[in-house]
Amino acid sequence: MKHTLFGATLLGTLVLGLLPAGAGERRFAYTYDSTTLSAGELEYEQWFTFKDYDTKNRFEFRHELEYGITDKLQVGAYLSDWRITKYDDGSSETEWRTAGFDVIYNLTHPGESFIGSALYGEVLIGPEKFALEGKLLLEKRLGRVVIGYNAILEAEWEGADYEEQVGVIENTFGVSYQINPSFLIGFEGLHEIELAEWSDGRGVLYLGPNLSLRKNGFFVTAAGLFQTTEVSGEPDTQIRLLGGFHF
Repeated sequence: MKHTLFGATLLGTLVLGLLPAGAGERRFAYTYDSTTLSAGELEYEQWFTFKDYDTKNRFEFRHELEYGITDKLQVGAYLSDWRITKYDDGSSETEWRTAGFDVIYNLTHPGESFIGSALYGEVLIGPEKFALEGKLLLEKRLGRVVIGYNAILEAEWEGADYEEQVGVIENTFGVSYQINPSFLIGFEGLHEIELAEWSDGRGVLYLGPNLSLRKNGFFVTAAGLFQTTEVSGEPDTQIRLLGGFHF
């Protein structure tokens, strides 16, 4: 693996380490929980994702605010979604990609029902991308073990005039074990099929470990996913770090 991977991990850790303490929790980096914020709660989340391709490395950043309208309805605003791409020939590119919003509605709570469930909707828009995304969020709690699963369908229009149509079908899943109230470990998986013009596409599968730390309400969650298929043009490795706190 390239030496940049270490630098990406270090950078992400430093970025998230600068966030002040507050409240909140996400045990998975790629899979959403089915629960929502309580009414009146406001949370900030900082995302950092590193992707290692054959001929380039990519650093992605996202800044999000989330607010609980009711105990079952949560809205979020993506304030900025941007990335830095560094190519093997020494060149680099910085792009602002999108901004947007999401809505999550909790159907059943995992602590009160056999299985927790929620519906998720998202809209993103930028200079060369417009996207609509829907998710079904499922969550099962078994004592200290939590199992999460998301079914995802996304429609994207890309290019200067949004002339390129892309469909994305994803399934994410994770298992998390709570060692103690402050430390959780587990693994995650991501299966993605990208369909150019909704016709041609190949599936790519990623698997890897994750961990989550919580202290005084502040959380930081990290996952490292490795491609188990041999699909060219897709990242060989993905590392994502999340940090969050309440105001």
